[in-house]
Amino acid sequence: MATRRAISRAATRIQHARATVPTVHSVKSTRTFVTAHQPRPARQSALICKRQEDAHQQTRNYASSAGVSKTQLYDFHVSKGGKMVPFGGFLMPLQYSDLSIVDSHHWTREKASIFDVSHMLQHELTGPGAANFLASITPSSPKTTKPFHSGLSALLHPTGGIVDDTIITNLSSGWKERYYFVTNAGCRDKDLAFIQDSIHKWREDGQNGEIQWTTFTDYGLVALQGPLSAEILKSLKPTTAEKEPFNVDELHFGQCKYLHLADIDQPCLVSRGGYTGEDGFEISVPSSSSGANNTLKLTEALLQAGGESKVRLAGLGARDSLRLEAGMCLYGHDIDDTTTPVEAGLSWIIAKDRREAGGFNGSDTILSQLKSKKDGGSGVTRRRVGLIINDKAPAREGATITNEDGEEIGTITSGCPSPTLGKNIAMGYIKSGMHKAGTEVSVVVRNKARKATVSKMPFVPSKYWKGLSAGL
Repeated sequence: MATRRAISRAATRIQHARATVPTVHSVKSTRTFVTAHQPRPARQSALICKRQEDAHQQTRNYASSAGVSKTQLYDFHVSKGGKMVPFGGFLMPLQYSDLSIVDSHHWTREKASIFDVSHMLQHELTGPGAANFLASITPSSPKTTKPFHSGLSALLHPTGGIVDDTIITNLSSGWKERYYFVTNAGCRDKDLAFIQDSIHKWREDGQNGEIQWTTFTDYGLVALQGPLSAEILKSLKPTTAEKEPFNVDELHFGQCKYLHLADIDQPCLVSRGGYTGEDGFEISVPSSSSGANNTLKLTEALLQAGGESKVRLAGLGARDSLRLEAGMCLYGHDIDDTTTPVEAGLSWIIAKDRREAGGFNGSDTILSQLKSKKDGGSGVTRRRVGLIINDKAPAREGATITNEDGEEIGTITSGCPSPTLGKNIAMGYIKSGMHKAGTEVSVVVRNKARKATVSKMPFVPSKYWKGLSAGL
């Protein structure tokens, strides 16, 4: 029971500061278009994604439903017993009445769960300058990414700090450049302002290619996660855009394809991956020209295909503990405007060709951080690490990490009891040199130093689908 209570408390801290929409309303069917040769729209006020250190204030923010939006599945969540809370500017389910957060976590690891992630903002960039524009604001190499492949990246400030993390997908065909990417709901206003400002600067240089930017605020986004995900998706008998049968086993981790599902009038973009460390799919659901709720239609079809013995609805609470076990960052907590990819342990998102050529926001700072001082670089003074807390008391965000002499050497950014491991886990930033796995440190919890060990991440091995020959 203590573990369940601790998990519940951990869930209540998730991104409370992000709900900043003026009025309660449902998602509208609108799109935003900006090209490099059009007058610049009025810049939207930036949303600063700050952490709230006062847990009581966080709970109050979380409990208030004033000033938040609703996804296409809001009424459905309520009808299914969803406990709705403000999250990233939307009313989202924390959990459902049929499963506790811990039980939902285990269900996802063992079977399959459906998460509504329609609060996240979907974007598209097209035009002859699309790849080069993305390359200017991220450390990725869009042009060398294979068509219909995706990868984790980050929007970067000129300082090298992370504006937001994002998944970028190359949907280009032939000579036509087209890229799809998804950003966090809680940074919506900040991201929109950043992209608009970046497009304005891009336009000022008359040598840059034309681009068109679209945001799909009327699209849904559904994540099907867990070892039974592929079996359930197969039950829908997916077909390609050309209406040919398609075996989802051919879709590997990091790949995507347009598929017809559940008699929806347009193909959905199905990407293999997710935020849990399990095999799974994230499905972008287009709006219907007839006014039908396609996102609801897909969700109900997935539930019916799997049945209650295989698939259940899951909420934010399970999503948070699952992603922490998978060693994945939560923006505004584990990464923010002040952290660089190198500090955050995300150096691997910097494409190989970009390490030589640079040319992206913050590249001078970031590329210097990749090298130690003895090799002519600057290195970093802190690094994101995983921690196993060798005590019954879980470490929470803001807890101090100390060395054997009691000197402060870092801070916890996320922490919870791990339902899978039966241990308290956390991640945080620690002084360089103390970041190697196996290093013994202490974490101050309730004014008492608790023994902890630096750990590799993910805490729970990932189970991404990479083909029959590779296995799970």
